[in-house]
Amino acid sequence: MTSPGDASVTSKKSVSVAADDRDRLLLGTHHDPHSVLGAHPVPGGGIAVRAFRPYARAVSVVAGRDLRADLHDDGDGFFSVLLPLSDVPVYRLLVEYEGTVQESEDAYRFLPTLGDLDLHLLGEGRHEQLWEVLGAHPMTHQGVTGTRFAVWAPNARGVRVAGGFNFWDGTGHPMRSLGSSGVWELFVPGVGAGELYKFDITRPDGSRTLRADPMARRTEVPPSTSSIVDVSRHEWTDGEWMAHRADVPVHEAPFSVYEVHLPSWRPGLTYRELAEQLPRYVGDLGFTHVELMPVAEHPFGGSWGYQVTGFYAPTARLGTPDDFKYLVDALHRAGIGVLMDWVPAHFPRDEWALAEFDGRPLYEHSDPLRAAHPDWGTLEFDFGRREVRNFLVANALYWCEEFHIDGLRVDAVASMLYLDYSREAGQWTPNEHGGRENLDAVAFLQEMNATVYRRVPGVVTIAEESTAWDGVTRPTDTGGLGFGLKWNMGWMHDSLEYMSHEPVHRRYHHHQMTFSMVYAYSENYVLPISHDEVVHGKRSLVSKMPGDWWQQRANLRAYLGFMWAHPGKQLLFMGQEFAQGAEWSEAHGPDWWLLDPAYGAEADHRGVRDLVRDLNSVYRATPALWQRDTSIAGFQWIAGDAAEDNVFAFLRYDAEGSPLLAVSNLAPVVRADYRLGVPDDVPAWHEAVNSDAARYGGSGITNPDPVKPEHHESHGRPTSIRLTLPPLATVWLRPA
Repeated sequence: MTSPGDASVTSKKSVSVAADDRDRLLLGTHHDPHSVLGAHPVPGGGIAVRAFRPYARAVSVVAGRDLRADLHDDGDGFFSVLLPLSDVPVYRLLVEYEGTVQESEDAYRFLPTLGDLDLHLLGEGRHEQLWEVLGAHPMTHQGVTGTRFAVWAPNARGVRVAGGFNFWDGTGHPMRSLGSSGVWELFVPGVGAGELYKFDITRPDGSRTLRADPMARRTEVPPSTSSIVDVSRHEWTDGEWMAHRADVPVHEAPFSVYEVHLPSWRPGLTYRELAEQLPRYVGDLGFTHVELMPVAEHPFGGSWGYQVTGFYAPTARLGTPDDFKYLVDALHRAGIGVLMDWVPAHFPRDEWALAEFDGRPLYEHSDPLRAAHPDWGTLEFDFGRREVRNFLVANALYWCEEFHIDGLRVDAVASMLYLDYSREAGQWTPNEHGGRENLDAVAFLQEMNATVYRRVPGVVTIAEESTAWDGVTRPTDTGGLGFGLKWNMGWMHDSLEYMSHEPVHRRYHHHQMTFSMVYAYSENYVLPISHDEVVHGKRSLVSKMPGDWWQQRANLRAYLGFMWAHPGKQLLFMGQEFAQGAEWSEAHGPDWWLLDPAYGAEADHRGVRDLVRDLNSVYRATPALWQRDTSIAGFQWIAGDAAEDNVFAFLRYDAEGSPLLAVSNLAPVVRADYRLGVPDDVPAWHEAVNSDAARYGGSGITNPDPVKPEHHESHGRPTSIRLTLPPLATVWLRPA
């Protein structure tokens, strides 16, 4: 060997890449490039160094201070040399391109970065921290800094990584296949956070496709689609919140949710700007939680986030992953829990994303009838494939563990549970028992829920499930799906239909407000007035109400009072808290100008918002309204059959037996001296909330003084009270 300043050493013996290996490397179909490239002992002695550097003019190998050897140019970007050494040295490459010489590490001198345990868990579909092994991970490996790329593509003939670091030509960066795992891996020295990349996959038919990383933690801002190498530097400051969020089970705690579509809540705000405004607004209104409509990356904004391509990346429209963590952190410091919509049912067909990812159905079902979602033009996940289940279960954990998310509202559960969902006869195949249940999806949901509750104490999972599937919130060990809560879609449809009728006709629909109590304790429920109810011609919440503007607002206030008192948790979509008249649009968000003091009707909208604030305040301070939400002992009807009066009256009880009385008069007339039977152990009652109060925009008819019971039988009780019921109003009374 010569010193670095001398002429390079050449070898007379050819150690160039064999023709077959050469062809496969050029075509992107080599499964083990590390066995060919890099430094290897050769029979008869010596160390062969082979490099594949397309577009390079010359390549030299250097080791220590005394070794430098030029590699022979074998054509097509291949270079080789035989070093008269007995052991493989630690070396670097000097690569000459037109106008520049670069010294770099050789990616093909490094051992695999994934261990046997990781591969075993991957193969079993049980790697609960999948995001730690797949995707792009900056790291120090064998003393060298760089990024480990790993992707699951079992049908690929070859995979290469392309990015800004190689001018989007992955030819010189083929990845190695790690046995039967289907995982391809490559450690690329010198690549760090901020680099853009994709996977260049050679399909089984020899064609190629450039794909975003399914496990990417960060993406470009749509419509750009590249993945970005990312390192989190966020330091959490929500230790107190995290330490105590599991102190009380969710179903026994106050839980009122403000649903937010982040890009349109205040259009143009970033995650960090939202962190300055959203906690203050939500905290002022007294909601215990926010629910964020899907924040995972999605290419089409008009999907509102429900067609996800980047399941492990918060949308880049509003900032970086650390910026999103900053928002969650700020909400937690304000005492507000964070739920997020999670969409494991389906994904879009974009050719750069998950669809036929490695040339064949992979994340989607291999049966086209099972794969195609009939309603949304998307593809359904193959829940029967263990690696796909692993991808989704780990994703649920990822948001909870890495982003401190407090709950997952799982979208479109019904579409997962039924094989015939939105399908006609002949478009679906029964399960092995001849039924319509998707047994694979059932097993997936049970595994997801059991795993989340085991690993992340204090987190709640919430099912958007619109059918009468039995046991959605029953524990998995007794055959249930294992969710913590379920959206009560029946209550929502029935109650909104009732409220849409003119009061004179409501007597014929009285059961729509009472029927929910027949099944109220069959599951752990959330009462949702969500975005789905205020778009696409359904009108905003206040606009669903009959009558003139005063009556519409009165109906809305009365409805909200009824909703907050009804057993179950509450969810209200943004804009409805101040009686926005227009439907929601993701293009411009809520009509905040309605709250501008310069607007003539501002007081009307502010009054509804003030009521929501007071409902939340009294709700949180009154255990009777939430402590026994899932126990029939926490509820008693007083007047459930007063259809001719349009009156509903019931009691809620806390664990100590202390009651709250809720009375709704959904007729537009004042009912004076309305008698209601009450418990005989309460000496007096006082109003805690009256939705007709003047400060809310009502007529101001209240019961200002304590109401004392009389020994007068009513509603099957020996004691009763007489109330003045305001028109179109809900009144809450507590023991004085």
